[in-house]
Amino acid sequence: MPTRQAPARILIVDDHPLVREALATRIALQPHMEVCGEAATEDEAITLLHQTGPDLVLVDIALKSGHGIDLVKQIKLRHPKVKTLVVSGFQESLYAERSLRAGALGYLNKQESNEKVIDAIRTVLRGERFVSADISRRLINQSLGVVNAMKTPIESLTDRELEILRMIGEGLTSGTIAEQLFLSPHTIDTHRNNIKRKLGLNNAAELSRAAVQWLLENG
Repeated sequence: MPTRQAPARILIVDDHPLVREALATRIALQPHMEVCGEAATEDEAITLLHQTGPDLVLVDIALKSGHGIDLVKQIKLRHPKVKTLVVSGFQESLYAERSLRAGALGYLNKQESNEKVIDAIRTVLRGERFVSADISRRLINQSLGVVNAMKTPIESLTDRELEILRMIGEGLTSGTIAEQLFLSPHTIDTHRNNIKRKLGLNNAAELSRAAVQWLLENG
């Protein structure tokens, strides 16, 4: 008799219970996939990685605590055989390439159809990249040395600066941001100044308004 194929073990990391439930329901309908755990924070995800040994981790960008890009980097470093697929509602042009650079094999928008979600999971489980046609063209152009259009001010932010912009938009103070990111208040102030310079903002009030507006449009 042929050996029965073991189902692919998938860990879901997202801070919204309804999103985790929806993803788990889609996966449960597939014959060769199973959900081995769910997490809402970066720390929970790291613990479950050790406990459950997943083949694939679905990672959101914004977590209850921690950050999806940082989690992808940790998985790449500590569990190089575990594949990651970022599933997020944030703007693809901002986060797809960042996710791939961090070590993810793909990026998928949460608004995609059930079929697209499963297709993305299967593609990444095979060890192949999954991105949209637009991102694929951009990556090909970059590999060929084709100069792309100038980046927008938001796209010029580093991963850390973009994370801090999101946290400012959520109303967190510099002190709270420093505590959550395990950075010094001075380092946060330096990042804030860099963000203001890159976005052409003059003061803290303008930065706060811009961060809230960006989060409303992209969060």
